[in-house]
Parts: sequence; structure tokens; C-alpha cells
Amino acid sequence: MPRIELEMLVKAPPAACYALALNVQAHLDSTRQTGERVVAGPATGQLQPGDVVTWEGRHFGFRQQLTVRITAVSPPHHFRDELVKGAFRTLRHDHYLDAVPTGTRVRDVFEFSSPAGTWGDGSSVCF
Repeated sequence: MPRIELEMLVKAPPAACYALALNVQAHLDSTRQTGERVVAGPATGQLQPGDVVTWEGRHFGFRQQLTVRITAVSPPHHFRDELVKGAFRTLRHDHYLDAVPTGTRVRDVFEFSSPAGTWGDGSSVCF
């Protein structure tokens, strides 16, 4: 299963980063360039364990919907969202937040399998 890791340093404590990462409005604000919106599930506030939300936005030139469930939480250091329905066969997105002397190291790990064909190796997928 292909795996992509992204990492950044944030000058804020892990608890603040954790709260922001699960905030629906913060997610919408960060995805304005794709016209992201909530079409089902919690449309405001903090996502909680078990919440299912469907996001819709323009990706790869097409309007697409992605439905995910919050399946694991360990505040303020980790949470996972997993695909319920969308363009991938499987998608698991782990968010790791580790305290460092200058703030928080945020690491996103995506593991996915594509639906079929030449897209199956993940080499053409961009996040």
C-alpha cells in the first residue's frame, strides 16, 4: 500500500495544534483554493471520535466527495481519519503531533490504495 508522509513545524503547543486540526472551520479555511465544503456530517465545531463527515471540493479538475470517519484519537498527540466513501479503494490518514523545543512537529501519514489501473501504484497522486 503506498504511503506518503508530510511534516511541518508549528510554533504552538501540541494541544493547540490538535484542536485546530479537528476544527471543521479551520479545515474549510485551509482548503479555500479547492472550494471545499461539508455536504454531510458535522459542519461546525470540533470533530469527535466516530464522527463521519463528507467533504466536497475540486480536486484533479473535478468536483469530488470524500467521506471519512474519525476512527482513533489520543489527544493531543494523534488522531486518525479513514475513508468511508470516495475515489480511493482505501485511505487512512494519521496525524501525529509531537512536542519539540520550538513547538510541535506535525506529521501526516497517508496510506492508500487506488481504485485500479495505472493509478494503483500511487506515483501520480498529489496531496
